[in-house]
Amino acid sequence: MILDELTQPVVQAPMAGGPSTPALAAAVSAAGGLGFLAAGYLTPEAVREQIRATRELTDQPFGVNIFVPDTSTVDGRELAGYRDRLDVEARRYGVALGEPADDDDGWLGKLAVVREERVAVVSFTFGCPDPAVLAELREAGCTTVVTVTSAGEALAAVAAGADALCVQGAEAGGHRGTFHNTDPIDDTALLPLLRKVSAAVAVPLIATGGLSGGRDVAAVLVAGARAAQLGTLFLTCAEAGTNPLHRAAVAGERRTAVTRAFTGRPARGLVNRFMTEHSAAAPAAYPHLHHLTKGLRRAGDPEAMSLWAGQAHEFAREVPAADLVRELGAQARVALAETAARWPN
Repeated sequence: MILDELTQPVVQAPMAGGPSTPALAAAVSAAGGLGFLAAGYLTPEAVREQIRATRELTDQPFGVNIFVPDTSTVDGRELAGYRDRLDVEARRYGVALGEPADDDDGWLGKLAVVREERVAVVSFTFGCPDPAVLAELREAGCTTVVTVTSAGEALAAVAAGADALCVQGAEAGGHRGTFHNTDPIDDTALLPLLRKVSAAVAVPLIATGGLSGGRDVAAVLVAGARAAQLGTLFLTCAEAGTNPLHRAAVAGERRTAVTRAFTGRPARGLVNRFMTEHSAAAPAAYPHLHHLTKGLRRAGDPEAMSLWAGQAHEFAREVPAADLVRELGAQARVALAETAARWPN
């Protein structure tokens, strides 16, 4: 299992929309962690280019994350009403609203790319692929990881043949990885969720959600995870492609909340005007709202951007990704040793 081969028990979360770059993934993997590219919103051709660019920068294993197509039912009237509601926002910024279309984010094309490129680790968010998909990836030499937010999802993913799971607590920044968009939003925190999942399945686990330092890494290792996945702390690394406005906001002290306002899927971000004014009205319609609000999110106002961040975002700082990985690993080792020393034999 590739997680056991890491010299640092740190996984860099895949962050779609720009923050995840070949430079970031390569730096993390070269430092002993596991870097990730985010295939979400990219074309299959762009994903292939990023894979090859990463391989030019490191000979260490890295992963690619793919969005599973959403099959949840969308209420057309609610979607139309939300579009009408956002007309005032479009006029405010002088932009056009996007077409609230449905699509599968190039699902089959991206699966073909990671198989052909024999990517070391392929992870999935927003659902669990069919067993045949996971089997084909395994035959191509890929380790498969499915993101889960409940013990029930964990059982389904293991039954489908997932090699490992990424257990996502409610503290995590960005989109919730729930299998069905219309399901109630589960607010279980990472540690109790990790306990529930580890009691239900026996595959290796990656823990993610609100982790902000080496002591947090140590905590999830003690709780049964093989590695800790962090995203928000990597947003401010030099190698990340994070929007400058987003980068600046992460370092502030805003509170976070979960919203559907920007994409139609629940996601945790820094609270701003758009989130405050529109969250209650946003329907469960993904990727429709993602396309609808694209122009608004690019208007250059942090009060209308999706500022994804976890609950401990204020600990993010500008630091090279490799230094962050090594620092997290060293801090975790110190924390584990100090804790063990408190209870001598």
